[in-house]
Amino acid sequence: MSLGLSVTNLEVKAPSGRTLLAVPHFSLAPGTCLGVRGPSGAGKSTFLFALAGLAENASGAVTWDKTDLMPLSAEARAKFRRHHVGMVFQDFLLFEELSAVANAALPGAYASRARQSGITETAQSVLTRLGITHGARTVESFSGGERQRVAIARALAANPEIILADEPTASLDRKTADALIDDLVTLARDEGKTLIAVSHDPAVYTRMDRVIEIIDGRIASDEINQVQDL
Repeated sequence: MSLGLSVTNLEVKAPSGRTLLAVPHFSLAPGTCLGVRGPSGAGKSTFLFALAGLAENASGAVTWDKTDLMPLSAEARAKFRRHHVGMVFQDFLLFEELSAVANAALPGAYASRARQSGITETAQSVLTRLGITHGARTVESFSGGERQRVAIARALAANPEIILADEPTASLDRKTADALIDDLVTLARDEGKTLIAVSHDPAVYTRMDRVIEIIDGRIASDEINQVQDL
């Protein structure tokens, strides 16, 4: 099942009261690949976190299908993310003492026993596809690019309908980055997933169905892309 997005009167403020993000209205059709660009500090990551229900001092409505995240408790938002969202963070958030597979399969720790083996199998499959075949070696010795690929595999392991990626190609060489973009977009389109990728990498934008630009916390442009064939 694909989930569409509707945003209404979204505002995120800093503790000082300064407005970090202001989006009066935004909608996204299910299964769309969306690129988010803009200068550093413009509010791109804040936008992504707000869509996941992770932004503090946020108001308005962020509705996936029929679920508005804003009125939900922190526990209910976390449950929604576990069931529907795969996130790729800029700083990876990996456990140094665990192997690549153990890190990638972590979503299984919050799933039913019946789903755990499937999540582990998916994690292993994605790692192999991304060239990570290090067995029991812990991620402590991994390069930045290897860590990023483990983070991608973790985001995809539970087969989420929504993939939210913050600078997914930032630590990768050009060849690996292009392969990763192709994998993410192919997965999203083949399985009807919604992919939202914040990035400074122009190669990411060329693969997206739609690209928005955020400047000073506001959506400054919104364009339908002429998508290149994979």
